[in-house]
Amino acid sequence: MRHIIEGLKKTLSLLQLEKQEDLNQYKLKMSGASIVERRKEGVCWYPLQVERTKFDTGERLLVKVLRSKEHHQAHLFQSGKLVSLFSNAGNNNEHQHAVNGVVNQVRDHWMMITLNVDEEPKWLRNGNIGVQLLFDENSYIEMERALKIVMQPQDERLEYLRGILLGEEEGLILVREKIVVSGLNISQNEALNSIVNARDVAVVHGPPGTGKTTTLVEGVCHTVREEGQVLVCAPSNAAVDLLSEKLGERGLNVVRIGHPARVTEENLLKTLDAKIAHHNNFKDLKAVKKQAEECYQLAIKYKRNFGYEERNQRRLLLQESGKLKKEAEHLEFYIINDILSNAQVIASTMVGASNYQIRDRKFKTVFIDEAAQGLEPATWIPITKAQRVVFAGDHFQLPPTIKSYEAAQSGLAETLFEKVIKRNNVGVMLREQYRMNEDIMMFSSRYFYDDKLIASDCVGDWKLFEEDLAMEFIDTAGCGYFEEMDSETKSSFNQEECEVLMKHFRIYFNSLEHMGVSKGISVGVISPYKAQVVLMQDCFKDIEGEFEYLDLNLSVNTIDSFQGQERDVVYISLVRCNEKGDIGFLSDIRRMNVAITRAKKKLVVIGDSATIGQHPFYSSFLDYVNEKNAYRSAFEFMGY
Repeated sequence: MRHIIEGLKKTLSLLQLEKQEDLNQYKLKMSGASIVERRKEGVCWYPLQVERTKFDTGERLLVKVLRSKEHHQAHLFQSGKLVSLFSNAGNNNEHQHAVNGVVNQVRDHWMMITLNVDEEPKWLRNGNIGVQLLFDENSYIEMERALKIVMQPQDERLEYLRGILLGEEEGLILVREKIVVSGLNISQNEALNSIVNARDVAVVHGPPGTGKTTTLVEGVCHTVREEGQVLVCAPSNAAVDLLSEKLGERGLNVVRIGHPARVTEENLLKTLDAKIAHHNNFKDLKAVKKQAEECYQLAIKYKRNFGYEERNQRRLLLQESGKLKKEAEHLEFYIINDILSNAQVIASTMVGASNYQIRDRKFKTVFIDEAAQGLEPATWIPITKAQRVVFAGDHFQLPPTIKSYEAAQSGLAETLFEKVIKRNNVGVMLREQYRMNEDIMMFSSRYFYDDKLIASDCVGDWKLFEEDLAMEFIDTAGCGYFEEMDSETKSSFNQEECEVLMKHFRIYFNSLEHMGVSKGISVGVISPYKAQVVLMQDCFKDIEGEFEYLDLNLSVNTIDSFQGQERDVVYISLVRCNEKGDIGFLSDIRRMNVAITRAKKKLVVIGDSATIGQHPFYSSFLDYVNEKNAYRSAFEFMGY
């Protein structure tokens, strides 16, 4: 017991360290900086043009803004980020005319923002419009709150769960009739049975392409049939949306908790806001709110020459307005309670599980997907609401993003999923994968998964054409293609390596025309380094037109942005080439596991073996490349 409390106290102190570092980085970019400086840091767009506004299905105001093409700096805006939309005269007094909101979508030159207002601000069309990032303190407040609850639990069940997840206790497995679902393979059925039969905790370990989501959806469906309602969470909005979509397709009544701006268009109708707007009593609610506002507006019209009758009338109008507002509150509470009580699945992010609308709700089971990407303090938030927990994830893929190096090194980087899978014999690993050619799969299987993965018959020999190699490594060693660093972003890039990649790309895709390959090939061009991605995006901007006859679906982005995705063909640019053998965060081999396993039929990795080969992971990878006769030298492409 004592070591558990001490461990949680340490986690709390590391979280506070992370919060401080996050705040420091925010202040560094924002405090005292001019708009020009903030724009350069990627935390502000200014000036903007308001293209259009509209109300969504939840009656929230959406604003689409455009930035001019001369201000094309890299930026930190992402879907789900808190922002402030402001108007000024370039004098840094943004707070005078500003409204907060959430980024819905963002591209190079436009952004869709959902504002926390009922009507369009009067200053919105007056020009001098900008948008900047806000510091999101609420997530830290909720994580700290959850940790304190877990340290001093008010109920025995949470204390018992804490002992299983962090201590020596073993979770109980109930003996029931074995379930066999015909659409699932052997290991997926094993995982399903562990979900259904676990009284306390179950863990589904899902390596890339093994059908983790399929298995989890089946587990949720079986649990809903027994329990009526479950809570489903994940660290990211994208992961929650995917599960919500899949569960909705199975006919379950899903309510998606969270700001509509953080939800995909396909899931908007599942949001609580949208369900409130479509509830049978919503018209009554709108009518009462309108009456309350009309009474209030009538009351405040009387400003001068008040006599007794006028004051009395004003008092009566204000009383009536207050009475109607209370009536609206009661009616809204009834509508929300009716929607939530009839939901079979309540879905949210981990932090979103603290939302005031479900804060006091309890669940028998919580499902936490992508649990290996969630900070431990965030993971505890939904667990405090449940009697048992089902984890799903893969601790050999991308870890949580942590800004404080000290906090990460001191233990914050270790997730609750990792702790549980190490300490409890409750995990079932899915073993049959349906994504990639066996040659692409095999290296990851050996290095990360004890050589236990098998390729399904439907994908084992998958190639774009019969004579093709499923994977290639193009070695730039000896070419003198040294990396450079972007002076502003401090991110590495390698111009010559990008050129080799382009040459291979053109040669390879030109050859496909003669091989009778069908159209509609999906391609991912990825790198761990943002500066290299920016360089490659510029190089590839017109490539789809060049290969129009193949109807390419091309994406160029960072490795992190491809987690959970897959492409027919994947190119990976490793960038690093130096005389010291310094590979930077290429040493986070989980990121490379993600990169390699995005490819379905063809994987092309480009890098300098002399630089990367000093690391055990890349040394093993190079051995595997030679074993598969997949090695090529960049010198081969110098004549093109």
